[in-house]
Amino acid sequence: MNKVAQRLLVFFIGVPFIIGIVTLSYYNHIALNMLAIFCSAFAAHEFYNMAKLKFKMFPKTAVIIFTAALPFLAYNSILVDMDFSNLSWFLVLEIFTFMGAESLISKDFTESVTKIAITVLILFYCGYMITFIIHLTAIKENASIFLYLYFILVFMTDSGAWFFGVLFGKSTRGFFKASPNKSLVGFFGGIITAIACGILFKLIFPTVFFGSIWKIVLVSFGTSLAAIIGDLIESVFKRSLGVKDSGTLIPGRGGLLDCLDSLILGAPVYYIGIHFLYLFAQS
Repeated sequence: MNKVAQRLLVFFIGVPFIIGIVTLSYYNHIALNMLAIFCSAFAAHEFYNMAKLKFKMFPKTAVIIFTAALPFLAYNSILVDMDFSNLSWFLVLEIFTFMGAESLISKDFTESVTKIAITVLILFYCGYMITFIIHLTAIKENASIFLYLYFILVFMTDSGAWFFGVLFGKSTRGFFKASPNKSLVGFFGGIITAIACGILFKLIFPTVFFGSIWKIVLVSFGTSLAAIIGDLIESVFKRSLGVKDSGTLIPGRGGLLDCLDSLILGAPVYYIGIHFLYLFAQS
């Protein structure tokens, strides 16, 4: 099966699967939250495997548990109506724990800086950033609609960039050194596709995405740009660590982290956008 067929197969299976998961809204979207916790743990597993090829690391089990604990705590914060600010405190406590372990237990400090820095990156990137998806499930009204738009913006950015890049972008490839196969045409095509999807959602749900059309354009543009940067920064990580893919879990795409990259960076930007332009405006 060639890469185009593999990519289409993953798209036509993955997108309906995610839409179905979002539709299960019981207990503040428990299915989506459990999936987010699993993805956080598996992403930490893949990142750890890449990093250990070059650097000395803390015990793998500890890194994975501490990473997945962040989205786990985020979901439980929703269930008990606890302030999300506790997540920041917990992240600081986790970082302090690893720093303390290195200071008190380690016998060799030649790689301590990189050891701590990479662990903090895994905690933040694979754990804390994913909690913003869980933040979306805590929205009091129309959470499913906001979630649908978030996933569609990210998926359509990726699909639009691929579609326009393949058809029209060959002459503009090489601009992004992190991923030379990506083109400027694909970059703008992905953003335009996302904005079009955002405007369509506003037309379908005018009471949810109320106000000026520029609000939804801004949210769509910011989320799409973050998704593209997420894809590129994952390429930067892999090039820096000397690997082609984060894993082999998904045919045609590589590891799970290769598919989550855009979602991870897109989530906080999307949440901040809808929080200030739609949710905060209602309060």
